[in-house]
Amino acid sequence: MGLLTEGINEVIATTDHNAAPMGIINRNGSLHMVLFRGSHTARNVGRDRRVVANFVFDPVIYVKTAFDDLPLDAFVSEEIDGTTVCRLRDAEAWAAFAADVERSGDESIIVRLSPLKEEVLGLRLHPVNRGFASIVEATVHATRYVRNRDPWLGRLIEHHSGLARKCGGAREREALELLEGYVADLTRE
Repeated sequence: MGLLTEGINEVIATTDHNAAPMGIINRNGSLHMVLFRGSHTARNVGRDRRVVANFVFDPVIYVKTAFDDLPLDAFVSEEIDGTTVCRLRDAEAWAAFAADVERSGDESIIVRLSPLKEEVLGLRLHPVNRGFASIVEATVHATRYVRNRDPWLGRLIEHHSGLARKCGGAREREALELLEGYVADLTRE
């Protein structure tokens, strides 16, 4: 796929009006995702065998979709070969994939992705921003931290929060405040 680079590409994955930050692994042209059992994304991919990668550069969306649902009007339906898929309305680009479970474990499933269609809608230049990258990293760590309260993950969240404050702009600071609220709420339970 032209939109994905070698390595792990962080995107917002959408399935049936569900959105979640997800890494698409591109190694030697082979595309995969690791999905955690029990997630809406894993359930929907297992059922529908489709997923859409949305290219979004808003740190608030990464945090929101990691811990909450987006409103229905955040999504748009697209038809591909007689099958309807769901993408984000505000994506700058998107790529749809057929998704087949390749391996299944106790905690996760590995899904092989086969490209169906991609479209650039309004791609802009995004200079590397360490604050944005740190929000993505802190969010990844936070999704695991709220499950197991591992102190090491807590320190990683603090580290990336500091970088987001130092290197980010207003939108990264808004995302960080939102992330800290989700973590506080979910670890109180």
